[in-house]
Amino acid sequence: MDLRLTDDQRLLQRTAREFVEQHVKPYVREWELKGAVPDTVYRKMGELGFLGAPIPEDLGGSGLDAVSYAILTEELAKGCSSLRTSLSVNASLFGTTLNKFGSEEQKEKWLRPTASGKKLGAWALTEAQSGSDAAAMKTRATRKGKDYILNGSKMWISNGAKADFVVVYASTDPKKRHEGISCFVAEKGTKGFKPGVVETTNKLGLRSSPTAELVFEDCHLPEANRVGKEGQGWEIAMHVLNHGRLSVAAGAVGIAQAAFEAATDYAKKRMAFDRPIGAFQLVKAKLADMATQVEAGRLLVWNGALMKERFERGDATYDEWGLAVSKAKLFTAEMCVKVAEEAIQIHGANGYTNEYPVERYWRDAKICGIYEGTNEIQRLIIARHVLGKEFSAT
Repeated sequence: MDLRLTDDQRLLQRTAREFVEQHVKPYVREWELKGAVPDTVYRKMGELGFLGAPIPEDLGGSGLDAVSYAILTEELAKGCSSLRTSLSVNASLFGTTLNKFGSEEQKEKWLRPTASGKKLGAWALTEAQSGSDAAAMKTRATRKGKDYILNGSKMWISNGAKADFVVVYASTDPKKRHEGISCFVAEKGTKGFKPGVVETTNKLGLRSSPTAELVFEDCHLPEANRVGKEGQGWEIAMHVLNHGRLSVAAGAVGIAQAAFEAATDYAKKRMAFDRPIGAFQLVKAKLADMATQVEAGRLLVWNGALMKERFERGDATYDEWGLAVSKAKLFTAEMCVKVAEEAIQIHGANGYTNEYPVERYWRDAKICGIYEGTNEIQRLIIARHVLGKEFSAT
């Protein structure tokens, strides 16, 4: 297996790094204080083809392969994980939902504008009382003629306050639990649909990513807004989450790489006992472990990306792909917290202030083990493969 990047991948990596250096890194602290990334940044990402990176070119995207998309995601996360979150939600979650399961009319109406960066998408599954147990959702979609009437609310929805279109999951038959969930698209401005509480600067991390509650009160959606068949929502959500989890894992590698680079630079410059602290064996050992962990995480992500390509070619099963993704997400989610924590330790008291970026890396790292499938859920998925499906009930 050749792990060297292609010329196109190196060009993409360089383009993403230049974008981050010019348009992201100088402004991250300002964005965190304001709780938002300016619209001009999203427009620039759209012009560069980032917001529709994995979406086919004939639908307005860039048509990147899975490894290339992971490279892009890592680079954006190195600069600002809030921005990476917006990309992942728009492309991996909203975009994949429409690309894989939407009708041609739905793709033209909702996918093309979000892939080109002219509009922004969000993806709403989680509720206040249904996170890991998504089948327990309370949002209902009641059929009335050719329309559905949605009532309920969603929580912790990234892009929720800014999105023009939102993929939303609702139960059309509560008695069937998983098999009674359906998938819809709601447009901003639809009567009965509005953002509720918006969480920004009061969060531990991702402070420039507006995380919103979404409220549906007698919201009428036409049948044409249903994605896939009635009752197919769970199948759609689980498939799409694999794409999202891989993007989160790549982002976790980006956070860890940024923390490692910051710690390495600091260790070369910070003096103690008349020499740089990087000369001390304990600091060397920390940096060596960090470098190894970051690289291991990156390789797990690339393996998950290659397995995605194999699955789509028919060379791997859905379960093989899902297992690779869960391993990548679990390892990188825990790894990036450890690496960021060690970066703070190397910085000493300076790492405990916001004068240095490592405290932000640690804050942004923590969510990687929570959203789009907690570490505990990933362990259950992996264990099911190890032990067999007969052990999946508990």
